[in-house]
Amino acid sequence: MASIVQINIGKVAVGAGAPVTVQSMTNSDTRDAEATLAQIRSLATHGCEIVRVAVPDEAAVAALREVAAESPLPVVADIHFKAQLALDAIGAGAAALRINPGNIGSEARMREIVETAGLTGVPIRIGVNAGSLPKKMRGLAEKEPARALAETVLEYVELFESWGHRNFKVSAKSSSVRETIDANLALAGAMDYPIHLGVTEAGTVRSGSVKSAVGIGALLAQGVGDTIRVSLAGDPVEEVRVGFEILQSLGLRKKGPNLVACPTCGRTEIDIEALALEVERRLEGREASIEVAVMGCVVNGPGEARRADFGIAGGKGEGLIFAHGKPLRKVPAERLVDALFEEIDRNR
Repeated sequence: MASIVQINIGKVAVGAGAPVTVQSMTNSDTRDAEATLAQIRSLATHGCEIVRVAVPDEAAVAALREVAAESPLPVVADIHFKAQLALDAIGAGAAALRINPGNIGSEARMREIVETAGLTGVPIRIGVNAGSLPKKMRGLAEKEPARALAETVLEYVELFESWGHRNFKVSAKSSSVRETIDANLALAGAMDYPIHLGVTEAGTVRSGSVKSAVGIGALLAQGVGDTIRVSLAGDPVEEVRVGFEILQSLGLRKKGPNLVACPTCGRTEIDIEALALEVERRLEGREASIEVAVMGCVVNGPGEARRADFGIAGGKGEGLIFAHGKPLRKVPAERLVDALFEEIDRNR
């Protein structure tokens, strides 16, 4: 089910065994090149690997030229309705295009985009959402929405192949987690091209993160998916953070520390929530891929802490500091976090 075809978006490889990449999309006005670049630079500092920008008109194309030239990340131009914008975006230096062939104009215009992209080496994402299916699929969508979504994408894949073009990836997104999973499983079983995963319009940071983790995670766990975007109504940086959390939880990528914390129960004799939040705060921004455990009782605490690179196993008024599976020393409760980070810093 894994993809066989590999494409390159700028210098970033996607598909055919390349690491699963994390994407985001700016929510600035692309026509404001300075604001858009500021947001892209912020995303880059948080690990984002590919960024998409909306290109709704010629003014955005003009700004895209500056954005693409100065961006630290490869820039994907998101185009709808106007084929000429896609052609102009290629000329402006976009590293890739995201297009829904169903709303870009005539087939002849779509072919013109594909051929121009082929000549310039610009990859395309065939992006189809459940809310933008062609009219002929709407009847099927009422009965089998995931099938309608997958079959729409596969029709476009067949069309691109008939034009001799294979430098593309695909996406099939829905705000329904179940539909997203089913549609992408169908795609993975029917073609070899890279798949971009996401649950579209997932929601706010809290609810959207849960939906995205379930939908994207279920597919990645089955070997489906080559690049992801967590779609959240909020700061795009949160999309990147959640994206890497999903990948890290599945062991697909390592980026920065991983915190393991006790959920607490009636046996807990120390304020685990306060400890965990403080440890999380002090881990933020660190690059080392370490696992840190904050545990609260003698049942699972010592064992879980030993499995981590560093850990705390707390008890009444005091706790143990662990490093690389070995208990080091007991310290008073008020010194636990400081002692933990002394040990982490000592072993950097």
